[in-house]
Amino acid sequence: MIFSTATVPVNPEGEIPLTRAQAWAGLVLKARDARLFLPPGLCTRCEVVEEGKDHIVREATIGGKALRELIAFEDNAKVSFFQAGGPREGVIVNELFEDAEGALQLRFYCYLGLRGKAPGSIEEQAEQAMMDSDQGYRAALLSTLKRTRELLAAGRL
Repeated sequence: MIFSTATVPVNPEGEIPLTRAQAWAGLVLKARDARLFLPPGLCTRCEVVEEGKDHIVREATIGGKALRELIAFEDNAKVSFFQAGGPREGVIVNELFEDAEGALQLRFYCYLGLRGKAPGSIEEQAEQAMMDSDQGYRAALLSTLKRTRELLAAGRL
């Protein structure tokens, strides 16, 4: 089983501040179209195939792998990506919250397994190491906030 977590401040010193609503809008847009937030060429397809009041289902190709995710929204707080198809099974969560000092934070956490691989396998260990690395999900949180600021400045958010 893979468990990983990372938390970053939404408004670090020196950055244009985002409100909770703006950060939330970025998370929703990322769920709807990952191509806008991932490095060029990494996500080659991202299509919402079903939509409900508080969820969507998207099909995407990321890193050459086909995925199907049920994405649940808890308004202005949490986006949960349930892995319905693809190499992983489990859930990835992006959550907005205020810390003890009232500063807005963005947290990632996941509970995942790799389909067809034994728990604790070399492949699972490699996935865990990638998620916990400097190029893992902490970097993804920072790039999500950076891209949200860029889209806001361009009037696209």
